[in-house]
Amino acid sequence: MPVDIDIEHVARLARLDLTEDEKAAMRERLSAILEHAAKVSEVATSDVPPTSSAIALANVFRDDDPEPGISQEAALSNAPEQEGGRFKVVRVVETGQ
Repeated sequence: MPVDIDIEHVARLARLDLTEDEKAAMRERLSAILEHAAKVSEVATSDVPPTSSAIALANVFRDDDPEPGISQEAALSNAPEQEGGRFKVVRVVETGQ
C-alpha cells in the first residue's frame, strides 16, 4: 500500500532545507515507516485490554525513607566558585538592557 507524502510540506514544518536527492530519499523512508505503522492497525486487539505496560507490575517504587544528606560545606567543596553559600555560575540569560 504506497503512501503519498508531501515531503516539501513535511520539510517546511521541520524547517529543513533539503536537496532534491534528499527529498526523494526522505519520501521513500517516510513511506516505508508509514506502511509499517499501518500494519500495526491490522493486528487483532479487540480482546486485549488497554494497558500502560506490557508486563503486569506491582508497586515498583521503593519506600521513601529519609536518609542523611551531605552538608552544605561538602556540597560546595569542589565548586569552582561559590557566593553566599551557593554555587556561582555564569549568567546565561540576557537582561535586555
